[in-house]
Amino acid sequence: MSGVVDGAYGAATVPGEPDGGLLPRLEALARRAAATEGVEVAHLELKRQSGGLLLRIYIDRPDASGTTAAAEPSGVSLGDCQRVSERLSVLLDVEDPIDTSYTLEVSSPGLDRPLWSEADYVRFQGRAARLETAEPIEGRRRFRGRLAGVQAGSVLLDADRRRLAIPFGRIREGRLEVELSRGPRARRRS
Repeated sequence: MSGVVDGAYGAATVPGEPDGGLLPRLEALARRAAATEGVEVAHLELKRQSGGLLLRIYIDRPDASGTTAAAEPSGVSLGDCQRVSERLSVLLDVEDPIDTSYTLEVSSPGLDRPLWSEADYVRFQGRAARLETAEPIEGRRRFRGRLAGVQAGSVLLDADRRRLAIPFGRIREGRLEVELSRGPRARRRS
């Protein structure tokens, strides 16, 4: 069993669940818990693992415009994850939507944040990213460059001194690259 929900894809279904009702309920509970702590759900995953299910929630801090942190990495602290986890645990205990044992994980997307939706590629425009496609495009599957937005269902990537348009549906995985800024150079002494 595996299911995925995020803001751009909408509610997904879980194989074996005819109405697809579990993931939307879990997403609603996760969003309630996150909103109380001033963060938002960036992504939700539900997967089968030995001994039950794994419910993994990625939270992020919204920027001033109401979208998830645009220019900077998430800024979500360990304390944020802990508080959301505690609030969500209480909601899950009360609502009891999962009828089997499960493990709850709440974390930040991290510095090399996965890009799950077209909205992520727009949100992080200007940032360095790496993409992997499901099938080769121009003879290759791996691309690195700067995100330049989304146009007509394709992610625009400035790479190799030109702008590439990679169809969103062909992207298997996209991630931000970690960029370390260089500090001022030390002067050499004579």
